Amino acid sequence: MTNCMVKQRTIEKEVSLTGVGLHTGKEVTITFKPAPVNYGYAFVRIDLEGNPVIEADANYVVNTQRGTNLEKLGVKIQTSEHVLAALVGMEVDNCMMELNASEPPIMDGSSKFFVKAIQKAGIVEQDAAREEYIVKEVISYLDEESGSEITVIPSDEYQITTMVDFGTKVLGTQNASLKHLSEFKDEIADARTFSFLHEIEMLLEHGLIKGGDLNNAIVYVDKELSPKTMEKLREAFGKDKISVKPNGILDNLTLHYPNEAARHKLLDVVGDLALIGTRIRGKVIANKPGHYVNTQFAKKLSKLIKIESRNKIPHYDVSLPPVKDVIQIMEMLPHRPPFLLVDKILELSDSHVVGLKNVTMNEPFFVGHFPGAPVMPGVLIVEAMAQTGGILALSTVPDPENYLTFFMKINNVKFKQQVNPGDTLVFVLELITPIRRGIVHMQGNAYANNKLVTEAELMAQIVKTKNV
Repeated sequence: MTNCMVKQRTIEKEVSLTGVGLHTGKEVTITFKPAPVNYGYAFVRIDLEGNPVIEADANYVVNTQRGTNLEKLGVKIQTSEHVLAALVGMEVDNCMMELNASEPPIMDGSSKFFVKAIQKAGIVEQDAAREEYIVKEVISYLDEESGSEITVIPSDEYQITTMVDFGTKVLGTQNASLKHLSEFKDEIADARTFSFLHEIEMLLEHGLIKGGDLNNAIVYVDKELSPKTMEKLREAFGKDKISVKPNGILDNLTLHYPNEAARHKLLDVVGDLALIGTRIRGKVIANKPGHYVNTQFAKKLSKLIKIESRNKIPHYDVSLPPVKDVIQIMEMLPHRPPFLLVDKILELSDSHVVGLKNVTMNEPFFVGHFPGAPVMPGVLIVEAMAQTGGILALSTVPDPENYLTFFMKINNVKFKQQVNPGDTLVFVLELITPIRRGIVHMQGNAYANNKLVTEAELMAQIVKTKNV
């Protein structure tokens, strides 16, 4: 999933925006701050004791009425989508957002002002590769009640197409597309949110849009306007008079695009899918999208990504010449058959190692370990993993033949699948922390048959032999 060609990015310096919250009607300030690698996006409620943090995670979505609303341990963030869309659209991977209220300012109902703030802050590359999920098959989510559906298909880059049809003459059917993420700033960011007149009336009656005015929402008039309704809207929005334009919208503003509604729906899709937590390389096709279907799809895709990341075997071309064959392995390790449990080293760097073992029926332990149903002992899988890790450890000294690697502890061992004769085990070990004073701390995973079979956290010490 790591895209080694693209580095993660954060903003260069902090920047703040102040405006009115759509639902609360109160002044609110959002401050964008740089964040370290692999931080992702998170909101910090600085108005609450302890400054609680709410990560931009699809699993925290609790409500999608009039926006995508998050909640973690009783702490809420409302209407998160426009801010998140701006971060994704500007290709910022890591950012902390401090808020002194439960929702970001609505500004003009688009992402434009957030994009400008990010531009003002500047964007810098970080010393880590960007994680990216490459879509290899069609993945869909359908909401049967509304008929809304989102599908992602393989593509060379992240693309989105939205198709909206609200069954009204005033809006009709609209489409919008984003072929390259670089187009977001100029083609999508300034598309404003919209509502139908009947929704505005209901929201006003329930006091739900205290911060709303006719400068941050396009209002489509989908019903006959009575004098009483006209007066109610005039008072609510503080206008001398209100009328309807020939194109069926209230006369507060001029559309930026004929398909501005579809473009704003696309903006919402970008923001809601940011909750997946991983960049996507694929084409998203959203038919009648809305916050509910968007976030349900985000939850589904996030779960699939986590399962695949945890269980799928990394792909290595075992036909290529190994970095170290079994003879070279024995030059570094003191182990010998039948206790040498690594056949090849496929990759080796300063921070990781990949080893391979072909498990055959000829293994001596199969004679006594469940002879009628041969299964490789779990302790020997861990031992093979440790031997592979020993190659990584000893590769850091100039004369490995004069050193031994003693394991100090092995934690969090989990056996997830059986290993049987005929399986090919691939061991991947990566440093958790840099090697210091001969202490090697590694995360080890063993894969077979496109599944994770064993995982463990290992700590070892490199020790010079006494006879040197």
